[in-house]
Amino acid sequence: MSEPTLFLMQSEFAKTSAHIEQFKMMSTAQDVLVLMGDAVLFADDERLSDDCQIYILASDLDLWVADLPKYIKVLSYAEFADLILDFKRCISLK
Repeated sequence: MSEPTLFLMQSEFAKTSAHIEQFKMMSTAQDVLVLMGDAVLFADDERLSDDCQIYILASDLDLWVADLPKYIKVLSYAEFADLILDFKRCISLK
């Protein structure tokens, strides 16, 4: 069994759908995904609803106008820094 991976998805709007597909192929249920920047606009994408823990940075919430899906948690920068320290492996999707 491999160690969990932290995925950071910070991609342009036009590339985010492809990165979600890439994430789906590489991830397991024990992994964590942080949506950042334009990727936040895909927070309610059905492809993400049943995967793993998903977070959005509090500073990116201004990009989202509706209520967040219940499976997404909001992180402050301090919580984000703590989360990063929990992982030995991180993959950035840009």
